[in-house]
Parts: sequence; C-alpha cells; structure tokens
Amino acid sequence: RAIGVHVNFAPVVDVNNNARNPVINTRSFGEDPAAVGRLAAAYVRGLRAGGVLATVKHFPGHGDTDIDSHVGLPIIPYTRERLRAVEWPPFRDGIAAGADGVMTAHIVLPALEAEAGLPSTLSRAVIGGVLRGEFGFDGLIFTDSMQMGAVADRWPSGQAAVLALAAGNDVLLHPADAVAAFDGVRDAVARGELSVERIRESASRMLRAKARLGLHRS
Repeated sequence: RAIGVHVNFAPVVDVNNNARNPVINTRSFGEDPAAVGRLAAAYVRGLRAGGVLATVKHFPGHGDTDIDSHVGLPIIPYTRERLRAVEWPPFRDGIAAGADGVMTAHIVLPALEAEAGLPSTLSRAVIGGVLRGEFGFDGLIFTDSMQMGAVADRWPSGQAAVLALAAGNDVLLHPADAVAAFDGVRDAVARGELSVERIRESASRMLRAKARLGLHRS
C-alpha cells in the first residue's frame, strides 16, 4: 500500500487435490478445503487491515487439473455437488471474511456451462449464475490474464473482451491486444450486443472500490 499498490490478486483458494497440477500446486494452502478456507480468510483479513483489496482465486476452482491454463484449456468433469463440497467452501470463507474481488479461471466445467469448450471466464452461467446469483457476490470480478493460451489461442482479443464482459466480469486483465479489446467492446456497444448499462455496472463497482480506499482524495 505504501508504494501505491491497492489490489493484491491473492489469496489463492484453490484446493490442492491433484498431485499433477502444474500451475497451482505450491500456491495452494493445501488439500483440505476447511484448512484452505481458514487460512484464506486470515489472509483476506490481513490485507484488509492494511488497506489493500483482497482477491480470492481462481473461481470456480483450479485445483484439480493437470493442465496449465497458461498454455492449454483444462476441463474439470465434476458435478455441482462435488464443487459445493470441495472447491467452493474456501471461496465462501474468503468472501465472508471480506474479499473485495474474485478472479475467474480459464477452465471448462461442463456441469456448469452447457456450451462445449467455453471457459468459466467467458461463461454467463458461471459468472452471472453461480458467482453473482448463487454466491450473492457483488464485489469486483477480475478475469485471469486474457493473454493465457486457454483464451488467447481460441478467441481474438476483441471477441474475448466482449464475451468476458457479457459474462459479468468487471475488469479484463492483460488482454493479448489491448487496443483490439477496447475497439471490440466499443463496437459491441454500438451494435447493441453489449449494453451501456453492463459497462456502467462494472465501472461503478470499480469507482466504489476506489472511493473505499480514499483514492478520490489524492
């Protein structure tokens, strides 16, 4: 916070339940959902005490995969019941502790999204249906890096940006082509594909977060 960093993309609340996971592994607090949730909640409270926004990630749970979403597109075949029992409790604990943000994951969950191959980052069913609806989360939703292969290798930057915003994300991190992403969003609004209200909703969340940090005073 002293050097002007107001958002931490942490803690990782993915449960480390796959020994072959090449991307989460040691970033996880462990393989026990209750322990992960307890430690994540403490981390969130510590960040908030220091005036920094905490972001739990990677929703809806990136722990049980053996594919790195930086280079590929992981598919997690579990049921909603399994997700509620294992993957989701730490997210709920982190949010209950006051997490200001959630980062979405470039992973495919057929149990949540009917369209084959559509990652959670671009899924209205996951972002709007589960995270906003079932979890009741009204804070900031960040995408994982849009340069990662799971997205960038499959959708042009403009199209990916539009899909991510339409799904309900508020902040698009690290587009592969920022100008193309901006132009794609602007053109989608002009065509009526994205509503001005959807854009304003996310902009308002960001402005409220900045106001809570006092950034409007300096």
